[in-house]
Amino acid sequence: MWKWFKRLLLVALFLGFAGIAAIVGMYYYVKPDLPDVKTITEVQLQTPMKVYSSDGMLISQFGEKRRIPLAINEIPPQMIDAFLATEDSRFYQHPGIDPIGIVRAASVYIASGHAKQGASTITQQVARNYFLTREKTLIRKIKEVFIALHIEQLLTKDEILALYLNKISLGYRSFGVGAAAQVYYGKSVDELTLAQTAVIAGLPKAPSKLNPIYSPENARNRRAVVLMRMLEEGHITRAQYEEANAAPITARYHGAEIELSAPFVAEMARQELVAMLGEEQAYSQGLNVYTTITEKPQLAANAALVNNLLSYDLRHGFRGPIEKLWDETKGEAPWDMQRVFDHLSEQPFYNVLSPAVVTKVNDKDIEVLVKGGKAGTINWDGLKWARRFVNDKRQGPAPKRANEIVSAGDMVWVRTDNEELVLSQLPDTSGAFVAINPKDGAIQALTGGFDFKHSKFNRATMAKRQVGSNIKPFLYSAALENGYTLSTLVNDSPINHWDASLGKAWRPKNSPAVYDGPIRIRVALAKSKNVVSVRLIRSVGVDGVINHLTKFGFKKEDLPPYETLALGAAELTPLEVATAYAIIANGGFKVSPYIISRVEDAYGNLIYQAAPDLACMTCGPEVPVAGQPLTEEQALAQFDEEILASSELETEITPADDQQTYQPPQSKMAKRVISGANAFLIKEALYSAIWGGRANGEHWNGTGWRAARELKRHDVSGKTGTTNEARDAWFSGMTPYSVATAWVGFDNHSRALGYASYNPNLGNQQVTGGEFGGRTAQPAWIAFMASFLADHPEQKKAIPTDIVKKVIDLETGLLANGSGRESRTEYFEKGTEPTRYVPEDQTDIFTNPDEESELF
Repeated sequence: MWKWFKRLLLVALFLGFAGIAAIVGMYYYVKPDLPDVKTITEVQLQTPMKVYSSDGMLISQFGEKRRIPLAINEIPPQMIDAFLATEDSRFYQHPGIDPIGIVRAASVYIASGHAKQGASTITQQVARNYFLTREKTLIRKIKEVFIALHIEQLLTKDEILALYLNKISLGYRSFGVGAAAQVYYGKSVDELTLAQTAVIAGLPKAPSKLNPIYSPENARNRRAVVLMRMLEEGHITRAQYEEANAAPITARYHGAEIELSAPFVAEMARQELVAMLGEEQAYSQGLNVYTTITEKPQLAANAALVNNLLSYDLRHGFRGPIEKLWDETKGEAPWDMQRVFDHLSEQPFYNVLSPAVVTKVNDKDIEVLVKGGKAGTINWDGLKWARRFVNDKRQGPAPKRANEIVSAGDMVWVRTDNEELVLSQLPDTSGAFVAINPKDGAIQALTGGFDFKHSKFNRATMAKRQVGSNIKPFLYSAALENGYTLSTLVNDSPINHWDASLGKAWRPKNSPAVYDGPIRIRVALAKSKNVVSVRLIRSVGVDGVINHLTKFGFKKEDLPPYETLALGAAELTPLEVATAYAIIANGGFKVSPYIISRVEDAYGNLIYQAAPDLACMTCGPEVPVAGQPLTEEQALAQFDEEILASSELETEITPADDQQTYQPPQSKMAKRVISGANAFLIKEALYSAIWGGRANGEHWNGTGWRAARELKRHDVSGKTGTTNEARDAWFSGMTPYSVATAWVGFDNHSRALGYASYNPNLGNQQVTGGEFGGRTAQPAWIAFMASFLADHPEQKKAIPTDIVKKVIDLETGLLANGSGRESRTEYFEKGTEPTRYVPEDQTDIFTNPDEESELF
């Protein structure tokens, strides 16, 4: 016996040493391919980029993987218990590999012939998830074991568990328990029920097969396994088990919890950050991007554009249903309610519009089923607008009964107005709205179309359209730099110019075709006189005007070198137009628009802050201090001390690290491109475009008179714009706090905005006639400013110190002689004011024959 015992002992020792040798051999065999496990202490979890408003509202998030990294103490104990019970109940006892678990799994395999239990520990899964692939090979398994042992030496158990719970794939592009809770239940992990927690804990085995959205029955069965393991391990009571096991599967897909709708802004920020960092870094580092917009202005811009486009579209007539699901006149049976709702569930929402199906048509109302399971009635007030669309210039007769509009089986668009359902339709027209801060170019609000899902084309930044009369303030600015004043007379009379290259005469016309004869520059700009603009461009010269327009940021290639430039033939984007108007608003400083205010990394460290050029509102002689004008040196010193402290745009991101703290760049003063006096005088003329002539014998309206009626403020100014045949309608306006541009037109450049005839169903509170800037685009601007300016007090006019006031004669523009003729106070840059008084004998006004010829 002793002899056999010694032999067995020698065999055992031999096998033991052989096993150790084999393990050592395997280690050195795979060692060259083993990663440096120390890098796991520096691992950065891939998390999506999030885009916020400047006041912290989530706008969007970008990135392939959804992840919400959590510290171990942020994960509820019940969630940890569920994963440990299911995946690795001896996690806190084993050294990274679990021999007992391996033996148990092997015995189950031998008994059943199937691998019903896994033997990988959580540490091994961390090793696989961070360093290896999921290929099922012996070499991969050996590497996994060695890496797991290394990880256990480097990290605590809690650190390993936190890495696992943040890295594990749980389906629907969610990685980690934080993202899974949000994706499946729209909750944070601490808000989950036991039943919901168990569903998530059951997913690692097969996220696709056990997905509670695609496979609720599989998810239910897997949840039962998790709950039973928690019961067996003593983590829950029998009563908790039974309650959770009986709970329904409530998971459904939840996107990012968007708090503010600004998809065009989010896309602009995304593109800019990708250009700075590249896609991989932008999408994977968990960057938090803060834009310049805030909630209230953005919501106001969204509503202003949407309501304006709907108003235009509805006054031009109803284009009919989206589709016809059944036709009772052909003997087709109506669909049952479930089939209708199933069909509607496949249809998109567009902004305020929801798809609905007409189920019954009465005399003056219709009954509908709306996507989402709502049944309702549209009364006559929500239908009577819907006369038939014939073309952009014609509408059919006003309907008298509901059956003239729709039939049962029609699928249509509806919206809610004052808690009542209203028949609607998806606008054919497009539009854009952008507002910027004139002091630094920060974009305050922007929307590039009716609905981002319907069209991702951002018309605010990408649509170059003919700008119409929106170009005129810059042309008039060039005229002021070339000897004209607001009181200069120019002849508002028809032009008949032979164009040899075309072989015909060019006859620019006013719109409307009304001619006032000799007219002051202020009135000509306020009334948007086309022929006066042509005469001014002839006087200054096309090249001179183009050179002046480039000061406002317009590109030469977008400015046609012809006299048609005076009528708005240039093609510009709404953002370019708004930026140019900001120069007039801020006293002549060229600011650049920007959308990203700052960027923080996933840990809240600042890695980028914008530093825009700032319009120096205290520079130059424009604003006196303590009754005295600032010298240039004083102004610059004050600018350095007071304004540069609010720095905000640099050209590239410098990531923060442990060795170097990111230092935000400093702003600098924006370049002055026109004089403060020039900017003030143009703003004055644009003030008259809003308020017209209201005193001293003047009784006329500017083209933007609707803003005076609606806003009732005297610190607003602006300009309408309409192109040839009304293919584009514009309004750009200024306040001390914001400059905004609204544009409306068809994406099809050849399609005109047309004409809306009177609808007898709607009474007198309706818009009729031809479409143009003041009627078609300005309502969006007014609606936005009514909301935006409600939080800002009206400012008094700040008159630059190099501006003088003179009383002029309205008819001649010369100094008034006190004879009782109609007169007004006018502003002039020092040195340009008239020196002649109006003579008693009117025949002697023009003593210079050449001057008289130019005028008439």
